[in-house]
Amino acid sequence: MNEFKRFHPIVNFFYFASVIGFSMFFMHPVCLLISLLSGIAYTLMLRGPSALCGIKIYLPLMLVTAAANPVFNHKGVTILAYLPSGNPLTLESIAYGIAAAAMLASVLCWFSCFNKIMTSDKLIYLFGRTVPSLSLVLSMVLRFVPRFNAQLKNVRNSQKCIGRDISDGSLIDRVRNGIKILSIMLIWSFESSIDTADSMKSRGFGLQGRTAYSPYRFDRRDGITLTFILIFSTFVLNAAAGSGAMYFTYFPSMQGGEPSLYQTAVFIAYLLLCITPIIIEIREAYRWKKSKSAI
Repeated sequence: MNEFKRFHPIVNFFYFASVIGFSMFFMHPVCLLISLLSGIAYTLMLRGPSALCGIKIYLPLMLVTAAANPVFNHKGVTILAYLPSGNPLTLESIAYGIAAAAMLASVLCWFSCFNKIMTSDKLIYLFGRTVPSLSLVLSMVLRFVPRFNAQLKNVRNSQKCIGRDISDGSLIDRVRNGIKILSIMLIWSFESSIDTADSMKSRGFGLQGRTAYSPYRFDRRDGITLTFILIFSTFVLNAAAGSGAMYFTYFPSMQGGEPSLYQTAVFIAYLLLCITPIIIEIREAYRWKKSKSAI
């Protein structure tokens, strides 16, 4: 299920720019919960059961973030206890630590989805004409990490066959084998960089008037989806900047905007924005199931 990846790169980019930006700056508990649950759901939908390994890594990171904030931050008026150092442990610092942990986990989830949807070809398509060097660097970085992991796995397997893996021999032997594998990977990285540079030069990268093939076509479906994303984003951003609907503070005491129908509409708009690709995937799965039953 990856129908959202088939949309135009402009649609994908504006969606992730909105969601990631809002997730980084909105600290309202409802917004944090919506972003975190939507990010986890979409990550599971994109990557399947393998995404659980990454989500399990987020849990200890969230616990460390949530626990570290009350230790170093002693602001707040609701004192629960006193630490051995004599500093107060406040309810507000604990709540802010939990909120910061949720924000960090949601941003990591959305960046994981971004790496899955926004391929290097899409980045070059979007920024190749305006900032070609930046687009090339971004695409190379995104492409280098999975290639490096795959090559490292091949090198380790080959070294393991001759008994020179980092898990073979004594401690000194394992260190020596690890240095050998690292040396192989560094040489491979340098050679790959030279090959990439020669390839880009032979294809005329950076020359004036150079054209580029593009397989993307902005159709009616892309226009409708982009319009909804812009409407929801503008509505949520306007509510955050021009009204108290998204207002929430943790210090010195936890206070938020008064519950109202307008605030509920803002939260619904933010929820619809976050689950836009999920709705698209569910709709496509339903259409596919319906077409199969009609055969």
